[in-house]
Amino acid sequence: MRASATWKQEMIFDAVSHSGHTIVFDGDDAHTQGISPVEAVLMGLCGCTAMDVVSILKKKREPFTGLTVSAVAERDPAPPKVFTHVNLIYRVAGEVSHKAMEDAVRLSETKYCGVAAMLSKTAKIEFVIEYAG
Repeated sequence: MRASATWKQEMIFDAVSHSGHTIVFDGDDAHTQGISPVEAVLMGLCGCTAMDVVSILKKKREPFTGLTVSAVAERDPAPPKVFTHVNLIYRVAGEVSHKAMEDAVRLSETKYCGVAAMLSKTAKIEFVIEYAG
């Protein structure tokens, strides 16, 4: 896997992934031109675990109709300002078995999500599941 970030101006960078997709990073406090790299990591965590959960629920043939994963994170105030605590909120819609959903989230956190595995080295990751029948 490869990626690059090319400086454009001020604290603006164009980042390109191995697959050719791009993101604009903005290191300014206001982030008016793009997201910060740390925001991208948190978004990556949400995407990674959401993909795992959807894959697991589909394999179990659970009748879900929607899933949103949100994160609220705390960071150490001292550089390098790593995440120290992350709360993940899974909002699932449909007639999903609570056990199936809980199992899917735990499997993602402990076995499949590489982003969670990396972040768990510095942060306590906790989750809540909300069901919207």
